[in-house]
Amino acid sequence: MLGRSLLHKAAVGLERLVDRAMRREGARPLLDGYHGFATPDRLILRGRVLTALRRDAPLPDQGKWANLRQMVSLFLTDEVAGVNVRAGSVTGQSDGEGYVWLEIPREGHTPGWHEVEVCIEGDPESATPFDVMVPSRAARIGVISDIDDTMLRTGAHTLRRNLWTTFTGSARTRKVFPDAVVLMDHLHAHGQNPVFYVSSSPWNLHYFLNKVFSRAGLVPGPMFLRDMGVGENHFLSPSHGAHKGDAIDRILAANPGLPFILLGDTGQHDAEIYHAVCERAGGQIAAVIMRETRGAPNDEQRRQIAAIRAMGVVVHTAPDFTGAADALERGGIGL
Repeated sequence: MLGRSLLHKAAVGLERLVDRAMRREGARPLLDGYHGFATPDRLILRGRVLTALRRDAPLPDQGKWANLRQMVSLFLTDEVAGVNVRAGSVTGQSDGEGYVWLEIPREGHTPGWHEVEVCIEGDPESATPFDVMVPSRAARIGVISDIDDTMLRTGAHTLRRNLWTTFTGSARTRKVFPDAVVLMDHLHAHGQNPVFYVSSSPWNLHYFLNKVFSRAGLVPGPMFLRDMGVGENHFLSPSHGAHKGDAIDRILAANPGLPFILLGDTGQHDAEIYHAVCERAGGQIAAVIMRETRGAPNDEQRRQIAAIRAMGVVVHTAPDFTGAADALERGGIGL
C-alpha cells in the first residue's frame, strides 16, 4: 500500500508537470460537450473543460503516420479543474480532470435529442450546446452495446493490434460492421427504443467515435467511456469489467422498468460482465447478443452464457448479427 501511495503521488506530480508544459499562456477555457442522458426526472449533462479542442479533419488520402499524429493529439488534452459552469439556474464545477456533470430538471423536454446551452460562469462567449437524449415514452426495450469488435472492427482482444488500429486509423478509415448498422437500426425502431454505448475507450475519443458512427450511419446514443487520467482521489482507472458493469448499472437505474438487450462480443470478457449484470439487474435484462470474434466461445464463456440462459434471458451468439433479430423474435421479445 505504501509503494502504491508513493507511486500515486509521483503520477499526480508528473501529470501536473505535463499539464503546465502544455498549457498555453492566456488560453481561455473551453467546453467540450458529450452526449448526455435522462433519468425519470433529470437531464444529465456531461462534458469537460479544456484549454483547446483538437479536431483536425482527416484528408481523403491521409496516411497512417498523419492519422497517428492526429490521434495522439486527442490525448494531449489540457484539462482545467475548478471552473464554475452553468446550465440555466443549475451550476457545477469541473473536477480534477476537467470533467463536468450537471443535472437539470427533465420537465418540459419531450422525447428525442435536445441541445442544452452550458457556459462558463462569467464568460457568455463560452456557451456551448450539450446534446442530451430523452427516451420515448413508447419505448419497449433499451439497447446497451459494447463498441470495440461489437460495433467497430478493432481487434480489441489483442492489445497491440487494438492500439495500432486505434492510433493509425481515422474517421474515414475506421470500419463499423455493416451488420451492426442494420441490427441497431432495427432495434432502435425509428427512434422508439433508446440506444446506449459502453466502452473502455477513453473520453478523449468521444468526438472521434461519434464521427465514425455518423459516417457509417450507426444509430447515435449516449456513450459511457472511461477516465484514463490520474487524479488526487484516484490512481489509474477502474478495470475494464468494473467500468462496463458500473456504466450498465447506471443506464439501467436511469431507465427503471424498461427491459434491455445487451450487445457484446467474445473477444474479451463480455460474457462474464453480462452474467454479473444479469445477476444484479433483477430481470431487467431481456436478451444478450454476442458476436463471436475468434471462433466459437471458449469453455469459460460457454459456462457464463449457460448461466445467463438459466436465468430466462434470451442469448444469441454467432459470427455475425444477421440472425439476431430472428432470435429475439423466437424468444418472444417484441420491439
